[in-house]
Amino acid sequence: MQTRWGFSHAISAGRTIVGDDGHGVIRSGRLAGLSMNQAIFVASWPVLCESLLNSTIGLVDTMIASRISVAAADSVGGAAYMTWFIGLITMAIGVGATALIARSMGAGKLAVARAALGQAILLAAVGGILTAIALATLAPSLAALLSLQGEARDDFVTYLRAYSLGVPFSTVLFAGTSCARGMGDSFRPLLTMIIVNVVNLLAAWVLAIQFDLGVMGIGLGTATAHCVGAGVVLAMHARGTAGVALTLRWLRPHRTTLYRLVRLGLPNFVETFGMWVVNMLIILMVGSMSATALINGGAGGDVGAEAGGMLGAHTWTIRIEAYSFLPGFSMGLAASVLAGTYLGAGAPELARRAAIKCAVIACLIMGAFGFVFMFAGEPIVRMLTPQEVHWRLVPSLLFITAMAQVPFAIAIVLRSAMHGAGDVRAVMIMTWISQWGLRLPLAYAISGVDIHVPEWIAGRSDMILQNPFPFQLGLRGLWIGLVIETTLRAVIYSGRFIHGGWMRAKV
Repeated sequence: MQTRWGFSHAISAGRTIVGDDGHGVIRSGRLAGLSMNQAIFVASWPVLCESLLNSTIGLVDTMIASRISVAAADSVGGAAYMTWFIGLITMAIGVGATALIARSMGAGKLAVARAALGQAILLAAVGGILTAIALATLAPSLAALLSLQGEARDDFVTYLRAYSLGVPFSTVLFAGTSCARGMGDSFRPLLTMIIVNVVNLLAAWVLAIQFDLGVMGIGLGTATAHCVGAGVVLAMHARGTAGVALTLRWLRPHRTTLYRLVRLGLPNFVETFGMWVVNMLIILMVGSMSATALINGGAGGDVGAEAGGMLGAHTWTIRIEAYSFLPGFSMGLAASVLAGTYLGAGAPELARRAAIKCAVIACLIMGAFGFVFMFAGEPIVRMLTPQEVHWRLVPSLLFITAMAQVPFAIAIVLRSAMHGAGDVRAVMIMTWISQWGLRLPLAYAISGVDIHVPEWIAGRSDMILQNPFPFQLGLRGLWIGLVIETTLRAVIYSGRFIHGGWMRAKV
């Protein structure tokens, strides 16, 4: 029935008339009773600040490394892609927990939300321990895979092993904050990340610079910060201040809840693992450019590029560009929570409209960042790093990535909204098609990179696979390929969103 004030929706507790703004739909949690605009604001602004702080951890590590040496910057930059693997575990757990908790809070089923919280923490702890062991053990092999040599190789192994000490705490920290967001509480995770950033800045600077531990000090500082953060988030959930309380009962394996979390999280893990592998192959391309330039006496595909600076320049571009993602990710998380919550309350039209509103806001903000990257890239880079090779390369890469800010905003928000609705399998398939069918081939073809085969595979250090494509644009060409793929990915996600099948997904 249509009213002059808006839509009417039937929800499980009876027939409730709600306005276009969603008043009266959400029945429990921090978002209960809020209008759609209010819910977007409450769910997004703490996430934006939290994401800013989370990105600052990586920025601080890279800044300190750049002040040590070019080799240290390359090693920490390469390790960032390895530590991204940690995020795959927490993201998979977080997507499942956020979707399940948001639906439960929207429907007023607090017992289900409590079980999901405990089992998510349990999964995060176990996954973090296994990942830490793997990173520490495989560090030398990973350095060889990245074609790192000499000082950069030694720094990479040292940093990764120091960082791995904090991985179990990192997975618990980020899984716990995902659960809190599913309950509609984004403010306390923000406070937690403020504490984590302060500890990371102080500990990394003191250990790396004052105690002269170099990259080991950077890794130990980040591990210490994640340990403190995990303690804070566990204390928050133990008190139940986010919405439901964490109890010892739900820290023991519960088959039904674990199955639901894995069923929701596994497709996301497969999806993001595919993304990670593709981006690892891309970083290997960058490492191969650097190694080839070293063999050729420093003359790489990019004019003025030094053999030891490409990996650091690539990483710096990502670190700076990441700040434009933050509004998109905050709007995406708001769309994820609201999509799950509104669908749980029986209001699919409000879920769709919330996602569109979040996408529009993200496009406006990230589009503004694009203009900054176009016209102020060089001053930003000079402010952050003292290395001249970074000054030469990074501004042009920022100009290229500025072209994709609006499409990327659309891709981030719509993907997150469909995740929050539980449409994880369809999103996984679309992401794999985009990453493997578009991103990797475009980056390879346009860059013209010749693949330097690691000595441990080829048996000799000078084996190179020649690129058959005619473009030969080097690192800049690689980024052009990434921008084209991002734009096409936004089109793919938009097609699924318009289709509407995501609103009928089961959790």
